[in-house]
Amino acid sequence: QVDLVESGGGLVQSGGSLTLSCVVTGQIYRVNDMAWYRRVPGKHRELVASITAAGAVNYVDSVKGRFTISRDNAKRTAFLRMNNLKPEDTAVYYCNADVQHSPNYEYNYWGPGTRVTVSP
Repeated sequence: QVDLVESGGGLVQSGGSLTLSCVVTGQIYRVNDMAWYRRVPGKHRELVASITAAGAVNYVDSVKGRFTISRDNAKRTAFLRMNNLKPEDTAVYYCNADVQHSPNYEYNYWGPGTRVTVSP
């Protein structure tokens, strides 16, 4: 069984920082692309940042210059460093990963989500 275990969410004041972590657990062949999404109540889930296994990154415009996605392939872990947080960053953040179970079989997984609340 494969799980994505997220941590690092919480309550922070505007201008503060948090770092989210996501670990892929279970027996797998390889972790490919990883990403962080977020959802505000009443809105669609939004892609925040993504990173390939080779380290290529992509960000939504609203977080560029403030958030940094990174990963440790040996530890199957992705990170999202969030600086200069704003109240509009308040959301539930979800980890997403493309996991290969064998050379020819890949499946997409979601974490349960971790809540980030930014107070004014």
